[in-house]
Amino acid sequence: MNVAFLGASKGMGRALARRMAERGDRLFLLGRDLDDLRRSAADLANLGATGEVGVAHCDLGDRSTFAPALAAARAALGDVDTVIVTAGIYAGQEELERDSEARERLLTLDFTNTIQFCEEARVMLLQRGGGRLCVFSSVAGERGRKPVVLYGAAKAGLSYYLEGLDHKFHAQGLRVTTVKPGFIKTGMTAGLDPPPFAGEPEGVARDVLKAIDRGSPVVYTPGIWRWVMLVIRYLPRAVMRRIGF
Repeated sequence: MNVAFLGASKGMGRALARRMAERGDRLFLLGRDLDDLRRSAADLANLGATGEVGVAHCDLGDRSTFAPALAAARAALGDVDTVIVTAGIYAGQEELERDSEARERLLTLDFTNTIQFCEEARVMLLQRGGGRLCVFSSVAGERGRKPVVLYGAAKAGLSYYLEGLDHKFHAQGLRVTTVKPGFIKTGMTAGLDPPPFAGEPEGVARDVLKAIDRGSPVVYTPGIWRWVMLVIRYLPRAVMRRIGF
């Protein structure tokens, strides 16, 4: 695959990019910190990525960087058939309730600007006749829950958008994979108490790569979260008001 990758230098994205490099995929990294990107690119090249691993500035907080970054990836790789988006932020519900700036930043980055980036990627992929778009959402968007009211709302909106893309553009060759991780032990979740079924980035990378290769529209990782959230979706509202999950 020829991959433009937004968010490959940290956490789950880094684990996925490393797994792709090991099997010889061609990678081009997009992100905000060029020095960090270059270090990641050197690591991926040493792992076996085919060709030079290029980098370009792409700030999820600045929509004007999206199109130039994707154009740079296309120019460097000759063709981009896969776009992966793992970038995003997290903040706790209490912080988001008291801090309007943190709230606006999270909703902008995790919902509005992620969709804006995906729209640029969608246009690029459809112009070539199709391709793969893999985007990380979250099980937090499966149902409104007390601990993740705002973060979950952003991820719910993102998941519905990605499902709509799959419905509308599948016949034109666009293969959309929505990744719904449960709690994963990364820098983003550092300091939080891991719940049962907490996963590791390497396990996520394995599951996601299989889903991309198969063209699966949705992947829960670790897989047990599919069944956990199935139960949660059907709990009565009165029960949801009483529990802290």
